Amino acid sequence: MAANMAAKITGAIAGAFAISYACDYLVADKKIFGGTTPSTVSNKKWNEETDKKLQAWPRVAGPPVVMNPIRRQNFIVKAQPE
Repeated sequence: MAANMAAKITGAIAGAFAISYACDYLVADKKIFGGTTPSTVSNKKWNEETDKKLQAWPRVAGPPVVMNPIRRQNFIVKAQPE
């Protein structure tokens, strides 16, 4: 009986993930409610320029870090040859 119950729970969880993925795809990628993707998200040059400006901020203490507000992680950056 417990194995049958575990199979139902596992199937329900898998089904919930499938439904949520399909909804996300339709709303975010296919834009079924309209709208467009902002150019700041899809433009690589804009992203590179933003990263350059973030890296150009003056640092007072410690090594320079990559500031990534989306992932909330900062990484130490080694000097790049110019």
